[in-house]
Amino acid sequence: MPEDTIDSLHEHQPDLPKRPELPMRNSDHVYFAEEQKGWHGYVEWEKYPDKAKRAAEILSKHNFAGAPEFQLKPLPETNPRIEGVRWKQYHAALGPTLENLPTESWDIVQEEKAEDMIHVLDFPYNGEPPRDRLVGTTLTRNEDHFVRNHGGIPVINEDEYCLDIGGMVNKPTRLTLKDLKNENLFPRQTTVVTIQCSGTRRIEQIQEYPGDGDELINAPWGEGAIGTARWTGVSLKKVLKHCGGLKEGAEHLEFMGVDTYFKKGQVYNYVVSVPWRKVRVHEVMLAWEMNGKPLPKIHGFPLRAVVFGYIGARSVKWLARITAIPHASNAPVQKKEYLYYTPQAGKHNASYSSGFSIQDMPVASAIISPIDKAVIIHDGTIKMRGWAYSGGGHWPERVEVSGDGGSVWYETPYEKLSQKYFHAWRLWEIDLPVDAEGWLELVARCWDNAMNTQPTYVRSTWNWDLHVTSSCHRVKVFSVNRSKAATAKRLKKLEQQGIDFHPITKPLEIDLESDEEYETEMQRRGGRDPEE
Repeated sequence: MPEDTIDSLHEHQPDLPKRPELPMRNSDHVYFAEEQKGWHGYVEWEKYPDKAKRAAEILSKHNFAGAPEFQLKPLPETNPRIEGVRWKQYHAALGPTLENLPTESWDIVQEEKAEDMIHVLDFPYNGEPPRDRLVGTTLTRNEDHFVRNHGGIPVINEDEYCLDIGGMVNKPTRLTLKDLKNENLFPRQTTVVTIQCSGTRRIEQIQEYPGDGDELINAPWGEGAIGTARWTGVSLKKVLKHCGGLKEGAEHLEFMGVDTYFKKGQVYNYVVSVPWRKVRVHEVMLAWEMNGKPLPKIHGFPLRAVVFGYIGARSVKWLARITAIPHASNAPVQKKEYLYYTPQAGKHNASYSSGFSIQDMPVASAIISPIDKAVIIHDGTIKMRGWAYSGGGHWPERVEVSGDGGSVWYETPYEKLSQKYFHAWRLWEIDLPVDAEGWLELVARCWDNAMNTQPTYVRSTWNWDLHVTSSCHRVKVFSVNRSKAATAKRLKKLEQQGIDFHPITKPLEIDLESDEEYETEMQRRGGRDPEE
């Protein structure tokens, strides 16, 4: 990856840019009230189509900021990288209930996330941790876990919280968090689960083959849009049993989060669905605890869904309703987002019906160190570290790496792979044998327990919406092998004269060899020209 990619943010964190004024205001003086006491930031749109229509009319009167261009032009060297100005303007245009949510959400980011998070998108907040800590522990610290939000962060009072279970259930029920935590009603479940955003490693697709910016910015993620936690809650199947089970014909469960979501000038709450077959095998949890602590506000407090092995977009945060329905949700996030298109589809011909819905996450991996364009001085081996993951109930069995672009592969020692889980990643490490010097392409790939492995090149997985960069991960490094006599001699000389070897593109301040050394070597090589 070039220096102007997300990698450079791992080395330094520029000061935050000044936040622009947002002149958009609700000139119609319409007040969209919060739906429930103690649910700050929750405006209900799904139940009230007339209200949603009124909001759309207000939005239609404004000329909002355009989508930022960050695919055909270099990404800014700022942190946050992208402001999300038009999304802030959407909120401001709808009046006092939502206009302060961008600022309030940023305050929560500052409160709950690590100080050196890479802020990929300011609002709605998208962020990933510095890569060195990402693979430091099998369980990701809560403050380091990536965040992919689709709107502002609601703040919900636990005592005022309730969850409605309805639709095609035999006994529609309202449950409080206290009810859900009551082990006399529901057996508690704790499971280690990796959640991965479908945009993980999207920067590689953007750099080689740009694609759709979409209504919500397709954030330029690096390798950190993935995290693993020990989640505690209750299996959704147990909750549905408490509600009398499903009626005949109910095949999907629709989740509604209370965050406000925008799509092509319309206003919604965040709604997606998962099939009953996923719930039936206890692979959907309603979680209130993350790594032994209450859910952070930014991760869905007080209750969220955790869908094992699926795209992260299905693990709905700030969960308010679950509705049993006969088919997949027709809400825009399910119907019009997170679609995987053929490489022949694009702005010229893409349609919602021509893309299939992304559910199971495929086998994937990432090289976390060394970073792209690194200069590595070594003694015959280069240490590589990273993660590997496979969704849909599969798990990583083997990680292989290559130092020559993918011709010769070395297996990561099994003792250098972290613990195996049904629904979580494995961290890996290897000392790769390297004899060659100069520019090398390091590659990683994973094999899961079903013998699935990764496509070879980014082009193999390119799709218009830039989802699921599951190709073999590649980084280019400059190898300086100190076990070579000439290299060791040069490095020693530079050290003696106090000359920094870095950056490699800066010319040396000394002659490459003395006149005497040149004459001796040229005689040994037989001179520049042939004798006859």
